[in-house]
Amino acid sequence: MNATAPASPRATPLRVGLIGYGLAGSVFHAPLVAATDGLVLDTVVTSDPSRQEQVLAEFPDVRITTSPDELWKRADGAEALDLVVIASPNRTHVPLATAALTAGIAVVVDKPLAATAAEARELAALAERTGTFLSVFQNRRWDNDFLTVRRLLADGDLGEVQRFESRFERWRPQLKGGWRESGAPEEIGGLLYDLGSHVVDQALVLFGPAVRVYAEADARRPGAETDDDTFIALTHANGVRSHLYVSATTAQLGPRFRVLGSRAGYVKYGLDPQEGALRDGLRPGADAPWGEEPEHLWGRLGSGESPLTGAGTPVRTAPGDYPAYYAAVAAALRDGGPAPVTAYEAAHCLEVLEAARTSSRDGVVVEL
Repeated sequence: MNATAPASPRATPLRVGLIGYGLAGSVFHAPLVAATDGLVLDTVVTSDPSRQEQVLAEFPDVRITTSPDELWKRADGAEALDLVVIASPNRTHVPLATAALTAGIAVVVDKPLAATAAEARELAALAERTGTFLSVFQNRRWDNDFLTVRRLLADGDLGEVQRFESRFERWRPQLKGGWRESGAPEEIGGLLYDLGSHVVDQALVLFGPAVRVYAEADARRPGAETDDDTFIALTHANGVRSHLYVSATTAQLGPRFRVLGSRAGYVKYGLDPQEGALRDGLRPGADAPWGEEPEHLWGRLGSGESPLTGAGTPVRTAPGDYPAYYAAVAAALRDGGPAPVTAYEAAHCLEVLEAARTSSRDGVVVEL
């Protein structure tokens, strides 16, 4: 009888442990991991009984444990974990990432990686010393509108960009509570570090490092302990100015992007549809076409007139592609390629966020 050939390493899925099953874990990480070829969601860490029930309802074959310490014990052996995803509250990111890297387990950390750029660089250095993979989940690099702006820049349709406006605004006049709205410094709450992590990261990816930061961070809602309406102005080394707005108190939403160049401008309203689709239970690969939006939501490219009057040329929005992040993670773990988002990139973003906090507190412009 012929012996069975050993399985190809690529045929064996990489086992993933997920810490946290709140918004980030249940809406983003678990579905995206499960939809990625070469990855399998193996274990979820949550001590909340209702979330445990939710995990089993959505992923019946997944193991559940109540302590991250159980994951570090599986750094090797027949059932070793290949990757740990940290989607727990911000205050836990650094200690959990440190534990994973020390155990030699590859790790993805939801944004923000840390409270400070110094902590982010320490984690990057630990990953290098241990030879362990480390990446930060910045899914908004794969938003449909952001991918469209990158395409317009690459094609030269805007000319020389002079000003970039980005808004991540919501109308949530009532506080929801929880650690995200806590004023305790250790919680790393507030919109500056939440939505601000997205808009700053996108600006740095598009236009390179910032050399000057000015910010206004306010707590507008009654009882608010931390910022819920924040503006950040960046001057990039190449001269582009980015004006970034994050808010929970915006009764009339502005354009998601307005990019003004020497040749034309691009204006786009509305958020990428992928988060809404994931919240509604739709899944990449199962529900197609993924990340597409209808034509009436496309942005417009032109000059001299308001797009609200129908001026300018509609620009087909590129499909959003959150699955690309974990596909890149899987490829890096298999083949030793680069992380899709590095800890050093996260550190650069955190430098800007720290400068924005200082600027708002002291009423000064901060030079980087």
